Amino acid sequence: MTNPNGRFGVHGGQYVPETLMNALLELEKAYEFYKKDPAFNRELKELFQEYANRPSRLYYAEKMTRDLGGAKIYLKREDLNHTGAHKINNVLGQALLAKKMGKTRLIAETGAGQHGVATATAAALMDMECVVFMGEEDTRRQALNVYRMKLLGSEVIPVTTGTATLKDAVSEAMREWTKRIDDTHYCLGSVMGPHPFPTIVRDFQAVISREAREQILEKEGRLPDAVMACVGGGSNAIGSFYHFIPDESVRLIGCEAAGRGVDTRETAATIATGRMGIFHGMKSYFCQDQYGQIAPVYSISAGLDYPGIGPEHAYLHDTGRAEYVPVTDEEAVEAFEYLSRTEGIIPAVESAHAIAHAMKIAPGMSPDQIILVTVSGRGDKDVAAIARYRGEDLHD
Repeated sequence: MTNPNGRFGVHGGQYVPETLMNALLELEKAYEFYKKDPAFNRELKELFQEYANRPSRLYYAEKMTRDLGGAKIYLKREDLNHTGAHKINNVLGQALLAKKMGKTRLIAETGAGQHGVATATAAALMDMECVVFMGEEDTRRQALNVYRMKLLGSEVIPVTTGTATLKDAVSEAMREWTKRIDDTHYCLGSVMGPHPFPTIVRDFQAVISREAREQILEKEGRLPDAVMACVGGGSNAIGSFYHFIPDESVRLIGCEAAGRGVDTRETAATIATGRMGIFHGMKSYFCQDQYGQIAPVYSISAGLDYPGIGPEHAYLHDTGRAEYVPVTDEEAVEAFEYLSRTEGIIPAVESAHAIAHAMKIAPGMSPDQIILVTVSGRGDKDVAAIARYRGEDLHD
């Protein structure tokens, strides 16, 4: 749990320039007020139900369960949300909060494009200006989502600095925020960055585990043995874990992007390969070189291609409450194809990392055990990239 200083154990905090402190204090004060405000919560609940299509379904993957042998597998279907991912949960909350604060402009970072699309969607709905920063490399990998953001009326700015991926988009968005604090809210997309962002994003994403806990009790009459989700910064995972944290019988498993392997430099598995540092306004674990500089990271999934992990995940790792496992590109692609063929569900390649680990451990579990996997998004955006990975070049 977070303490009043925005810490999860030693992790978290506010490591930002003085120019941003007033904006963070204003945001924290507004959030503390509105999270207890019945009218705000009614409005957000209505947006979730009527606009975002919540509650998302908890689906029993019967064919997958039968094929793998072992534990029963349930899928929490965040891919069925409006915009096709869990990102809309947090964005609707933050956009509504920004509106109440009198802001007229949203800015955001995005990797796979799902957070950018969700932010652009909310901005269109709430009649706000929107600018999305996206690494130039990711604009190529996720061209479809770039077009979707523009279609929704947002400006997309390709970021060419550094590795031209997610971490550089975050840096650019933070820079932009310092220039226009008065009318702009930075709609951060994951449980990272300076306090109060890790708490705000977690609270809006916790709807995932709140629903999943109720749904599995209704379907099975008991809690699952394991809950797993993919982890980059970690918003869908912390949302999936949060309401299960007090249930010590439930294993919490975060699935990191190992890229080409944790024994190579082409990886984004922070818990497996990183060490403590300070970056993007927070203390947490980060992939670093021998000089303590943030290392370039790699994953086939643009959404997990981040060199750090949210401070609450770092704390859950430190305390042993959650475990974090690396999953390679190859394993994720195989899981992407497997779930598509077996259940007729094409998952985001990010989500496929969690599917891959479920495929690995389910056969070793007994038939009376239950695994709950969050499918954080749908895979339309990834089909061309997976085809290229398999040697097939798709053309429109």
